[in-house]
Amino acid sequence: MPDSLLQDLLDGCRRLHAGGLLAASDGNLSVRLPNGLIAMTPSGVPKAKVQLMDLAHLTLAGEILSGRPSSERAMHLAIYRAVPEAKAVVHAHPPTAIAWSLARPDLEELPSDGLPEVILAAGRIPIVPMAIPGTEAMGANLLPFLPQHRLMILARHGGLCWGEHLDEAVGGLERLEQVAQILWKAEALGGAKPLPASDLQELRALRAKIGPRII
Repeated sequence: MPDSLLQDLLDGCRRLHAGGLLAASDGNLSVRLPNGLIAMTPSGVPKAKVQLMDLAHLTLAGEILSGRPSSERAMHLAIYRAVPEAKAVVHAHPPTAIAWSLARPDLEELPSDGLPEVILAAGRIPIVPMAIPGTEAMGANLLPFLPQHRLMILARHGGLCWGEHLDEAVGGLERLEQVAQILWKAEALGGAKPLPASDLQELRALRAKIGPRII
């Protein structure tokens, strides 16, 4: 099991890089291992080239046991500590999603209430206030959004998704960028229009039945 989880971590790195959601050594991915330790991508290594030997291991308390984990590990650890069901955390830099937080700093969530599939698959996608990369504030700023939200935009920085397995977390980042691109194009065509209130109510009730996972 641990070996397959670590291989999934490498596969996730390559998937995000191939999708244009990571450049060079940007972003970071982690998984919670059966023994309670956290395996995380290393600092300074391009995600397309990360190998098993590069992965870092640390405790939930933040003690580094091996390797050189990402300097942004505070947000991973904050999620694992606050949400026992979190088994994977992925942070990437989806360009269009970041652009929304730059152009519209007033937004508190991505305006996706015109997209039924997004409501059903992800629910609301909040925008977390900016924190200086590498600081403890990166973790502290997430706490008000946990455990209700699994997929988030980090203002002026990137996207973040946690899940019960790595596919859920990686898929969340892929979905985030696709949604952000659709909304951007809708804005260029005159502005995205929300669904009627009755439809939104019905869709959100269906989302509640589906549960909190990102699909």
